[in-house]
Amino acid sequence: MSSQLFAICFNATRPADLARFWSGLLGWDPAEDPDDGLDILPPDAAGFRIRFLPGREPKTGENRAHFDLTSASPEEQRRTVARALELGGKHIDVGQLPEEGHVVLADPDGNELCVIEAGNKFLADTGFVGALACDGTREVGYFWSEALRWPLVWDQDQETAIQSPNGGTKITWGGPPVAEKTGPNRLFFELALPAGADVDSDVDSDIDSDIDSEVDRLVSLGATRAETREGDGDGGRVMMLDPDGNEFAVRRPR
Repeated sequence: MSSQLFAICFNATRPADLARFWSGLLGWDPAEDPDDGLDILPPDAAGFRIRFLPGREPKTGENRAHFDLTSASPEEQRRTVARALELGGKHIDVGQLPEEGHVVLADPDGNELCVIEAGNKFLADTGFVGALACDGTREVGYFWSEALRWPLVWDQDQETAIQSPNGGTKITWGGPPVAEKTGPNRLFFELALPAGADVDSDVDSDIDSDIDSEVDRLVSLGATRAETREGDGDGGRVMMLDPDGNEFAVRRPR
């Protein structure tokens, strides 16, 4: 039983503010039943949600991952940038060149995002949330392709990308050089076992066995178990590290 990408999680110093920003920018509705954070839901039920969890780690450098938002026209790109600024975002400089067409912004918690110019062929089939662009090796792209069972849609010059068989947002890794990791990532993946079992006291042992089996599968692909964080390790969620040392979680069915 393989886990699925349930959510992209933000560790946020201001979760409620960040949830309002991203909900307004993407047009995603808040979830009615978040359990340990604030969630916004994609328009397509098959997609991943975005979760905003309380975190106290200060931002010390560029994130290892950021969202790329697409544009159908120059006017739409300008509208997306204007909406982000109205919601509390700001322009930032990460070394982009003047001739590059994308616009680099930060959300109210300082997390980077890009609004991509119209005509980008690589993201043409993705929808508004075109990509989660990650700093990472070719090996980690292979790992996540196997872990999620998403096919590779790009594998060239150490750069990789995967996409769900159902389409939608791509996850990309830019290849070397990969910046040194200096602390916990602000963005991380949360995987969940497929829904279908009633998670009550009568089936807890079966669910925990399924989680253990999935953890073993991910370890066989190159992941490792992380040191337990406060609130984890209770059978509901297991924190792990991918081959590049990025945190991710595996949890019970949702």
